[in-house]
Amino acid sequence: MRKILLFVGMVVGVVGLSIIGFMVVNAQTSKNTPKEKEFRIERSMPKEAVACIECHKKESPAIFVDWAHSRHANANITCLDCHKAEAFDPDVSKEHYKQYQRSDQAWGTKKYRVPVSAIVTPKDCSRCHPDEAKQYNRSKHANTVEIMWKIDPWLNNGMNSEIERASGCYYCHGSVLKIKDGKLSPETWPNVGIGRINLDGSKGSCASCHTRHRFSVMEARKPEACGQCHLGPDHPQMEIYMESKHGSIYRAFGDKYNWDGAAGTWTAGVDYRGPTCTSCHMSGSGSVLTTHDVSERLSWELQAPLTVRPEEFKAFPAKTNWQVERNKMKEVCLKCHGKTWVDNHYIKLDKVIQEYNEVYFKPAKKMLDDLYSKGLLDKSKNFDEKLEVEFYELWHHEGRRARMGAAMMAPDYTWWHGFYELKKRYNNFMEEARDMLKHKKKAYKALDFPNATGTTKKPEEILPKRR
Repeated sequence: MRKILLFVGMVVGVVGLSIIGFMVVNAQTSKNTPKEKEFRIERSMPKEAVACIECHKKESPAIFVDWAHSRHANANITCLDCHKAEAFDPDVSKEHYKQYQRSDQAWGTKKYRVPVSAIVTPKDCSRCHPDEAKQYNRSKHANTVEIMWKIDPWLNNGMNSEIERASGCYYCHGSVLKIKDGKLSPETWPNVGIGRINLDGSKGSCASCHTRHRFSVMEARKPEACGQCHLGPDHPQMEIYMESKHGSIYRAFGDKYNWDGAAGTWTAGVDYRGPTCTSCHMSGSGSVLTTHDVSERLSWELQAPLTVRPEEFKAFPAKTNWQVERNKMKEVCLKCHGKTWVDNHYIKLDKVIQEYNEVYFKPAKKMLDDLYSKGLLDKSKNFDEKLEVEFYELWHHEGRRARMGAAMMAPDYTWWHGFYELKKRYNNFMEEARDMLKHKKKAYKALDFPNATGTTKKPEEILPKRR
């Protein structure tokens, strides 16, 4: 009997193993048919919004996928919530109406027709994000076009062409949007510049940092978001940050940061080890509240020719007190550093500012003014005479790098890219200037200065003519 039971058991075991083996082989060799991942519209939304989604799934799938992975989609915020416009709005897309005259798809019919605008502005975003929009609106970011037209010699003296501005300057600073022949003009659009002047009167573009259509908090928190504009010879904050200890820690540990932490709760030592641009300049820390005004927490205007306090910056004076703002930044620093470290850093920075102002900028500016007053340099145009370029780069390039490098603790930029280059520029400038004064020699003017064809007319949307 025992032999019979043993035999039956062996048979059952062999059969069982055969079935398992067959299943494994079948799973390995059969066609891979996983369940298709799809965005299922089961929540309440207008039929017009459904039409937007279904149409864009085919016409521009990357836009749809970006949106489908966003918090907006998770919260049932659709294309229509952001892009819907009034028929009389100046930025409404007339071209989009043609989408409702199609016969090749079910969603291209008149019953889904709704006016939309390609441009989503901070005014649109403010319906759900009022505090962020208000803070952003008072920042230098949102007002950078006004600042640029008040102080920039390239614009005010027409020293570059319109296409050089449109493809260069305005991509970061922002364009003044215009309609041409019923469409957004190619001279001003596409543009997501940080200070863009929109047709609804608002300033800026949230998509400068939270790129559409994901609008990711994670993306905006990473230094690369700021590095799109803050780089290069005149304001290399991205390069400066990456050289600093902060940037070194980010490169080593950034993949372990909790980039998706809720706004207002992103905490040093908990969510990240070393700070990024936003954690110092925007994120909440201790009693310091989160802000979308990057002009806060600044105690010096480091990009100005002569370094001044933010409230003394004539082109756009801050409505805050520099000491109050410095204390905010210090509180952010104290989350990772000791008080002596933080206090001494600012003592060192203030000395750097003083030496730049007194030793380099003021003597060079005095010499430049002397050359103008004696008629050896011509003020009618900038940059068509060598010493005008030398003086400009002295403060705009090396001078900025020295100051910003010191502020962000990047010694190579403070010295080798900053003060070292500043000394050479200063000496060459002074040598040639003194030779001109000694011999009463006028500077050579570049008569064929290329592409000095840009308009000098200031945009009335931001700087209206005085009546």
